[in-house]
Amino acid sequence: MQALSGELARSALDAAPDALLIIDAQGIVRFANAQASVLFGYPHEELIGQQMERLMPERFRGRHAGHRGGYFAAPRPRPMGSGLALFARRRDGGEFPVEISLSPVTADRTLVAAAIRDVTERKRAEVELTAAREAAEKERAAADRARDVADHLRQVADQAREIADRANQAKSRFLATASHDLRQPLQTLALLNGTLRRMVASADAAEVLAQQEHAVGTMSRLLNALLDISKLESGAVKPELRDFRVANVLEALRREFGAPAQSKGLELKVESSEESIHSDPAMVEQILKNLVSNAVKYTQQGRVAVRCRREGATLRIEVLDTGIGIPAAQLAYIYDEFYQVGAPASSSRDGYGLGLSIVQRLVKLLNARLEAMSEVGKGSVFALLLPLAAVAVREVEPDQSRLPAAAAVGGARVLLVEDDASVRDATSMLLRVEGYRVTAVASLAEALRAVAQEAPELLVADYHLADGQLGTEVIAALRSRVGPGLKSILLTGDTSAVIKEMRADPSLRILSKPVDAEELLGQLRSLRG
Repeated sequence: MQALSGELARSALDAAPDALLIIDAQGIVRFANAQASVLFGYPHEELIGQQMERLMPERFRGRHAGHRGGYFAAPRPRPMGSGLALFARRRDGGEFPVEISLSPVTADRTLVAAAIRDVTERKRAEVELTAAREAAEKERAAADRARDVADHLRQVADQAREIADRANQAKSRFLATASHDLRQPLQTLALLNGTLRRMVASADAAEVLAQQEHAVGTMSRLLNALLDISKLESGAVKPELRDFRVANVLEALRREFGAPAQSKGLELKVESSEESIHSDPAMVEQILKNLVSNAVKYTQQGRVAVRCRREGATLRIEVLDTGIGIPAAQLAYIYDEFYQVGAPASSSRDGYGLGLSIVQRLVKLLNARLEAMSEVGKGSVFALLLPLAAVAVREVEPDQSRLPAAAAVGGARVLLVEDDASVRDATSMLLRVEGYRVTAVASLAEALRAVAQEAPELLVADYHLADGQLGTEVIAALRSRVGPGLKSILLTGDTSAVIKEMRADPSLRILSKPVDAEELLGQLRSLRG
C-alpha cells in the first residue's frame, strides 16, 4: 500500500504542468518530475544528483550559493527573486525566463521544493504588448502632430483665401477705376469728333475727322479687349447663369455685323433658332461676337454663317467662314494674346489678336466647350457647345432696334451728370450742336439743385462719379423728384451684376464707354420716341 502511494505521488508530480525539483541544502537535485526533464532537456537520471547551479546561466551561479544558504536558514513558502528577472539554462545552453516558487517539503526543512515555470511566451507577449503600446502612443502622437499640422494648414489656407479675396477685391476696385479713368480721354475724343463732324463742311476736314474716328475706334477696341482680359484674369467677372432664348443673341449678331460684312462684299447668314440655353447671355453674346468679328475680318470673299443644331442635351452654335483658314500647326496658338494668323509682328495689324484669348477665358468661365476646325484656303469653323435649358423660354426679350421712330429734338432739355470736366464739356458741346438744351453738373447734389429749377426731359449720367457716387444713385434720386419714368442714359465701362440687372428698365439705356457720338444721339432719340 505504501509502494502504491509512492507511485501515485510520483504520477501526480509528473502530471504537474510546471517543472518540479526537490533540492537539499547543498544545492543537489534529489527529485525531478517529468516536466523538469522536458523543460531543461536532461534525461531524468542526469538531473538527479546534479548541482542546482548547472541549471542556471553562469553569470548567476556565483551569487546563488549565498542566496541558497540564506533561504535554508529561514525557509518558508515564497517566490524566488521577487521583482528580479530570473533565467534558467537548458542542456543545449539556451536560456529562457522563468518564475520559481520555493517551499520546504520536510519537517526538518532540509529539503526544498522549487516549482519552475517557463514564462517565455508570457514575456514575449508582454514585450509585444509593450511594443504595441509604444507604437500606439507613437501613432497617437503622430496623429496629434498630424492634426496640429492640418489645423495649421487650414489656418494658412484660410489666411491665403483671405489674402486672395482681398487681392481680388483690390483688383476689382482697381479695374473699375482703371476702366473708368482710361476710357474718359477716349470718350472725350469720340464726342469731340462727332461734334466737329457736325460743324465742318470742308471735304478735306471731313476726311481728317473720318481718319480720327477710325483711330479712336481702334484705340477703344484695344482698350476694351485689354480690360476684358484683365477682368477675366482677376476673377472680377463671374457668370450669371439663366435660361434664355438664343434667338435674341443671334439677332444681335445679325444687326451688328450685317453692315461690316456687306461693306466687304460678304454674305452674312445668321440662321434663326427657337432653342433656349442655360448660360450667361452677355458672355455667350461676347463669345459669338468675337468669333463672327474674326470670321468677317479674315474672309475676303464668300460668306460668313452662324447656325445652331441640337446634340442631345447640348446646343451646338457654329460660326463658319470661307476665309483664309488656319494652318494645322498654328491652331494651338490662336488663343494666345496678340497672336494673329499670318500676321508678322512688324506688319500693320487689323486688330490685336485678343479676341480669341478673351473667348477662351469666357468659355472656361462658363464651363462650356469650344471646338475649332480649319483648312487653309477653304475657311474655318468654330463651334460653341452650351447646355440646353430644361424648359424652353417662351417670352421674347424686347428688341431695341424695333422701337417707335424717334421724335425731333425740338430743344429738349437734357441734364448731364459727369464729374470729368473734359468729358462733360465735350458731351455738352455735342448735345448743344444737335439742338438740345443742356444743363451740365458734376455731382448728385448739383443735379438735385438743377431739377429744383427745372425738370429735365432726359438724363445722361456717368456710372462712376467723384467721391464714390454712382450714376445709379443719381437716376434713383432724380426719379424720386421728377417721376419714375424719367428717361435716362447711363454711361459706363462696368460689367457688374447691378448694371446687368438694370437693363430690364424700359426707360433706361446703358451704353458702354467709350460711346461714339452717333450711338449716344441715336439712343437719346430712341428714348424720346
